[in-house]
Amino acid sequence: MILPVTLVIAAAAGLINIWLAMRVTRVRQAAGVWMGDGGNEPVVARTRAHANFAEYAPIVLILIALIELARGANLWLWLLGALFIVARLAHGIGMDAPKLRWLRPFGAITTLLVTLALAIWALAIGYQAAAVRPAPSTIVIGTPQG
Repeated sequence: MILPVTLVIAAAAGLINIWLAMRVTRVRQAAGVWMGDGGNEPVVARTRAHANFAEYAPIVLILIALIELARGANLWLWLLGALFIVARLAHGIGMDAPKLRWLRPFGAITTLLVTLALAIWALAIGYQAAAVRPAPSTIVIGTPQG
C-alpha cells in the first residue's frame, strides 16, 4: 500500500529537518559554540527552531499516515499537510530573521491548528469505526416444528 500524502509530506519534512540542522551548524561555527548554546542568542534561536520541528513533525506525520490509511488520500489531507510544511518553514525563518519575526507566531499557531484539525479528524474516524457494529448473526438450529 502506498500512502502518497504521507510520503510527500514526510519527504518535505525530512528536507526541512536537514535545512534546520544545517542552519544550526552554521551559526554554531560562526559563534564557536560546539556544546550547548553558550548563551549565544542566534544559537539558541536556531537550536530551538530545530528542536521545535522535531517535537511536532512526528505526531503530525503519524496522524496524516493513520488518516490516509483509514480514508485514503484526499484534498483536505493534502492541504493540511502542505499547510504544516509552510508553517514549519515560516517558524524556522521567523525564529531569527528580525524583519520576519511575525513568521514565528504564524508558524507556531498554524502548526497547532493543523495538529488540532488532524487530531479531531482522527478521533472522528475512530469514533465512527467504533460506532459501526456488525449486526448479530441469527443462528437457526434445526427446523421449526409445526
